[in-house]
Amino acid sequence: MPIRKRYQHEEVSGVKVGRFNAGINTNFIVYRMGGTVIDAGPSNQWRFVKAFLREQPVERLWLTHHHEDHSGNAARIAKTFKLTPLAPKLGQRKLSQGYPTPLLQKLVWGSPKPVLTEPLPRQLQFENGMDVHAIPTPGHAKDLTCFHVPAKGWLFSGDLYIAKSLKYLRSDENLSQLIESIRKVLALEFQTVFCPHAGIIEQGYDALTSKLNNLLHLCSEAQRLHQAGMTVDAISCHLLGPEDGISHVSRQNICKKNLIVEALRVAI
Repeated sequence: MPIRKRYQHEEVSGVKVGRFNAGINTNFIVYRMGGTVIDAGPSNQWRFVKAFLREQPVERLWLTHHHEDHSGNAARIAKTFKLTPLAPKLGQRKLSQGYPTPLLQKLVWGSPKPVLTEPLPRQLQFENGMDVHAIPTPGHAKDLTCFHVPAKGWLFSGDLYIAKSLKYLRSDENLSQLIESIRKVLALEFQTVFCPHAGIIEQGYDALTSKLNNLLHLCSEAQRLHQAGMTVDAISCHLLGPEDGISHVSRQNICKKNLIVEALRVAI
């Protein structure tokens, strides 16, 4: 059954959608600030996303990155509301040409339709003139970009946060870059984090700080155990538990071992 929940924080509203109710990674929150929509939501949830967006005029769509849960409805939104989405430059080619979606992700989110975008500038504004800064934060994806709203102390975090602790990593993620991106964002002033998976986190700065500390601790422990002679598989099982259904269904594209392999590469 699709999940539907409404969010409201000051002028920002959101709707949660999703095919499955199986943890934060299987639901998605589309946020909007007036006529500005941040991320398009998964294509298999278009019915519910469209109903939410039609509640008031949509003037612009900003994408944090190209992944299918964030960009899935971008082409439909562009056509329905006669606009051109803005997307990080590093993700524009995949958005316009399309890309294969792994089976597990296709099952959960559907597949995005190709969409033409314009490059996302570093400096943006909401329709009320409020300044927004686009902050490149690679690691989870090369094109991942967060939106910082200094006047409000807001951070639209894309997939930079998701949770305080990680147990899995995609095969194409770069943990060293992710850690540096979190450090970059923590140099900014903000409190509220708008995460498309975890929801609205009012103590968001503290939550992101906890994530950084947890990642550094994991890296330190993994490297200590590796220096003591443990294998990568043994370290993964010791620190994160045995691989489970996510690893098997994704054919190790998303698994615990990926996280340990990357943790061993991080400079502490």
